[in-house]
Amino acid sequence: MAKFEMDTEFVRKLAQVLHETNLGEIELADGERRIRIARPRVTVAAAPVATAAPAASSPAAAAAAMANDLGKHPGAVKSPMVGTAYLAPEPGKPNFVAVGDEVTKGQTLLIIEAMKTFNPIKAPKAGTVAQILIDNAQPVEFEQPLMIVE
Repeated sequence: MAKFEMDTEFVRKLAQVLHETNLGEIELADGERRIRIARPRVTVAAAPVATAAPAASSPAAAAAAMANDLGKHPGAVKSPMVGTAYLAPEPGKPNFVAVGDEVTKGQTLLIIEAMKTFNPIKAPKAGTVAQILIDNAQPVEFEQPLMIVE
């Protein structure tokens, strides 16, 4: 087995991406080599609150559950990487697509910036953009649903 040499400059660049995108972690793999850069997680324990009525699920929990369900949708377009998603090619320009637009297979739907590289995210099939699940310039995670194309 070949010795694994660490490129500290590359690690610094990954750490900078974490900082710039406010992500929790980045993991990359190249064959058998793997690198994971993560921020320490800070958790704050809340004091228990006495309530007379049963508590409804929080909006954040509902949003997470809905995103999970949308990720299983057959028309879900998921992020292939961690980065920052942009709906337009550059500031001040119109978005690549809008809800209701007809798209063709391979048409650019948005771009994701990762490590100063802009990666086009293309429609996996022809159809209609039913939902756009992210905002412009929003940090996204690997496998996060971005759009629904039906």
